[in-house]
Amino acid sequence: MRSSNPVFSRRGFSRDNGGYAGFDAQPQQAGTNPYATNPYAADPTTGMPQAPARANVMTMDDVVSRTAMTLGTLIVTATLAWVALPVDPDNLGVSYGIGIGAALVAFVLVIIQSFKRKPSPGLILAYAAFEGVFLGVISAAVSTYIGPGVVMQAVMGTMCVFAAVLFAYKMRWIRVTRRFYGFVMAATLGFILLMLVNTLFAFIGGGDGLGFRSGGLGLLFGAIGVILGACFLALDFKQVEDGIAYGAPREEAWLAAFALTMTLVWIYVEMLRIFAILSGDD
Repeated sequence: MRSSNPVFSRRGFSRDNGGYAGFDAQPQQAGTNPYATNPYAADPTTGMPQAPARANVMTMDDVVSRTAMTLGTLIVTATLAWVALPVDPDNLGVSYGIGIGAALVAFVLVIIQSFKRKPSPGLILAYAAFEGVFLGVISAAVSTYIGPGVVMQAVMGTMCVFAAVLFAYKMRWIRVTRRFYGFVMAATLGFILLMLVNTLFAFIGGGDGLGFRSGGLGLLFGAIGVILGACFLALDFKQVEDGIAYGAPREEAWLAAFALTMTLVWIYVEMLRIFAILSGDD
């Protein structure tokens, strides 16, 4: 099963028929040992590694440090955009234009990275920088026109979702299986198609199109978006765990950071929408 995340889907992360992962390993029947395709796993009879440990392999410290770098870049550029591009009636169009332009550049960078055979740290950090500009603009707009507390609520909500999913994953309350993967991908596809239709109707008729992003329906679909984001976090955690267990190259930590950053951005945007709707109803 390939990763749900586009930056992983063209890489070597895959799972064999027993539902376990390997790095550039072909699915095969491996008896009763689910890690038999991993030459670096411990021998079940001796407890010793089956092959000498390789150097320069991905570790959790690598994933944490790369993720901190991408999120740090995103936060810095978001803060700069918030300060340098004040959202007011006189320059609203300019600010929104820069924000949308930055989002489009970030999207193009995601597509480019997904087709590259190796991760590019510069490209990934550039994505984080442009995504930060977009988030800074929309966050400033929400803070100005709805309330300054909404942004902090969205940040705290995103952090809580991340912590809750990580805890549930570590406790094995969430089990990433083929069925889980298939459900998440199908639900996400349906969600994205509905949002595209809503955007099309909004472009043609103005307002919020079919009303999927405001009012009661907006809250419902915002909650669905957060749940899907939480599911993607679980998939990302599984890919990181599998990459470490199967001796993925250290450079793959950049892809893990890339995937986690994109998922957190998704959750934050949905959280921002939910709290903006709730604050607007007060």
